[in-house]
Amino acid sequence: MHFKGVSCAPARIRRIMAQRALHAIQPKTFVPKTSDGRADKPSPNLISGLPLPDAPDRVWAGDITFIPTSAGWLYLAVIIDLCSRRVVGWSLANHMRSDLVLAALLQALKTRLGNGVIFHSDRGSQYGSTPFRNALAEAGLHQSMSARANPYDNAWTESFIGTLKLEMLQDGCFEDAVDAQTELFEYIEGYYNTHRKHSALGYKTPSQFEAQIYSIN
Repeated sequence: MHFKGVSCAPARIRRIMAQRALHAIQPKTFVPKTSDGRADKPSPNLISGLPLPDAPDRVWAGDITFIPTSAGWLYLAVIIDLCSRRVVGWSLANHMRSDLVLAALLQALKTRLGNGVIFHSDRGSQYGSTPFRNALAEAGLHQSMSARANPYDNAWTESFIGTLKLEMLQDGCFEDAVDAQTELFEYIEGYYNTHRKHSALGYKTPSQFEAQIYSIN
């Protein structure tokens, strides 16, 4: 086993961890849980059967998940670039109204070029709402929705959410909304996008992967 140029046998690593009462985080089996949703007039699936994009800002994928705190539930909306796996927008609130996903979209559009991007999601009513669809149209994005009863159509965001909860919460919860906002910001902006390496990206971070693509082009 090699890490940062240092070779070490797995048995020695296990022994050292045992001596220090350390335990490795074991990932759970990933099972997408996206529901059919209730969006009126669902948009067609524009990415079904297509390969993953070869450049950033071609396809974004969005999803919502619950975030536990000692003071009650919060809800997190995320938007991921499917080329670089970078979280390009996110929003946290104590509700699941369309404002939640709209805030994540507007955050993404502050720093990214939205014109021509395909925005993919499940059939949740938030994504099918008039305010959200109007915002997509005004920014020049094309809406795409998962096929009915097929959660794997949006597996990328589900996978990120599973990783976030595993690495941050480990079946625990945040203290309150302020604690959750602070910790999520540090994880997404300070770690996941800039320091966490992905096997799918050749063990580069999302930031490094995008920089590599832009340097080539």
